[in-house]
Amino acid sequence: MKGRIAVALGATLALAGAAVTYTVSAMGHNPDQQQADASVAVDRSAPADLAAGRLLFRNEAPGPDHGKVASVAAADPGGPRRVGSLDCRRFYASAGTGLCLAEAPGPLPSAVAVVVGRDLAERRRVDVAGIPNRAKLSADGRMASWTTFVTGDSYTQGNSFSTRTAILDLTGDELLSNIEDLPLTLEGKIHSAEDVNYWGVTFAADDRRFYATVSTAGRTHLVRGDFTDWRGTTLRDNLECPSLSPDGTRLAFKKRIAQDGARPWREYVLDLATMRETPLAETRSIDDQVIWLDDHTIAYGLPGEGGRTDVWAVPADGSGTPRLLVPYASSPSVST
Repeated sequence: MKGRIAVALGATLALAGAAVTYTVSAMGHNPDQQQADASVAVDRSAPADLAAGRLLFRNEAPGPDHGKVASVAAADPGGPRRVGSLDCRRFYASAGTGLCLAEAPGPLPSAVAVVVGRDLAERRRVDVAGIPNRAKLSADGRMASWTTFVTGDSYTQGNSFSTRTAILDLTGDELLSNIEDLPLTLEGKIHSAEDVNYWGVTFAADDRRFYATVSTAGRTHLVRGDFTDWRGTTLRDNLECPSLSPDGTRLAFKKRIAQDGARPWREYVLDLATMRETPLAETRSIDDQVIWLDDHTIAYGLPGEGGRTDVWAVPADGSGTPRLLVPYASSPSVST
């Protein structure tokens, strides 16, 4: 595996923020030992599973169920939630398959990627180094990807970070634990450098093409990859954490619009036919890989005051206003 050096400055700031969050979370009050919020209704008649028509998420409500996979009816996202026993930092569900990226115990930050079925029972487990950050499945549940932040490598300096992004073909049982060897064409030229880092994979319907963020030489780019031919081509600058629409025509993504660190991100949608960008009505800084509820709406986790995180939704065409979808929730996905 080739060496890696620190992620470009813009990305490093985001990664550093994630590490601070990880550290504070580990040192601060444990939410699962706090009193449950009475305003959050829980349906105890059945545990969470991947039944079609359910909106899955990480339960952020304080109490003994904090951090566990939960679900609500997609038609009634504000209604009572069902809670399972699976504890994840990031979770994603598609076509009866779930991907749980969880923290693993140990002296250094480490993680485990767990693939589960409709009943949330474990089917496959992969040990992973680093801090959990992103998890994604293809629409048919065949392809899985996750990203972690890693520190302490000999080539990094100070508080610098790098990423490790994996792709797992669940049908062929092929695991690429780090995709940094992907041959890359950058702005029409073959590009090879030690500072290449990838994160935030999203898959096309053919399970062959994928999109991701690549960082190199102080800049971030949208890259389109081919899993079969194993090659990648950059398409656009300043585009991170892409998420492909169900119809495959658009990418939702976060774009850096400021360097002050307080509100650096704005969510956009890119039309892949025209390459036209549309800013969304959500003006708060979203540091998430958003999901598509349908071809017209995206959803995302947004931390608020007092450490509370909620899932919000906004139209994908730039119209409307953001609306609260699920309180005390993060890492949403729709079970099909």
